[in-house]
Amino acid sequence: MILPKVRDPRFITIRRGGTLTDADHRLLALWAADCAEHVLPLFESVQSADPRPRQAIEQVRAWTREEIRMSDSRAAGGHAMAAARVLTGAARHAAFAAGQAAVVAHVAAHELGAAAYAIKAVRAAVPVGEAEGAGRRECRRQRDRLPEAIRELVLDDQRLRNEICWSVFDVVD
Repeated sequence: MILPKVRDPRFITIRRGGTLTDADHRLLALWAADCAEHVLPLFESVQSADPRPRQAIEQVRAWTREEIRMSDSRAAGGHAMAAARVLTGAARHAAFAAGQAAVVAHVAAHELGAAAYAIKAVRAAVPVGEAEGAGRRECRRQRDRLPEAIRELVLDDQRLRNEICWSVFDVVD
């Protein structure tokens, strides 16, 4: 579970009664795609013939450029998550990260799912004793890549939803 029971209006677009601008929605999607793409090799090293997670990332980027409909990106996200379900470990988490990134087009709050699954993928890819450090480094890398326009929104979201996101955002900056 990565979504709160009550939706945060900051992650609902203005046309749907929230406060999120279309420009910031696109930035959230691009940041989520970046988080997922960074760990995509962890999936592709195990399932090189399965294009679904990479296609999901490509689709959400196409959505940000208004080249495809939201429903196309959302569908690609579902396909990436289907690719994840048959796997374990880092490859599974990496595919889920891609799926979560693609569905940001539909529900902006999935941005944290892409980031959290990417951190889980990095943690799962290293020996147990190195997992915490690897996760902290990945979280910092993600934060360093946050566009200024959405930085405080995402950091606040991480604080608010850290517990339901497996506490992967417990990083002291």
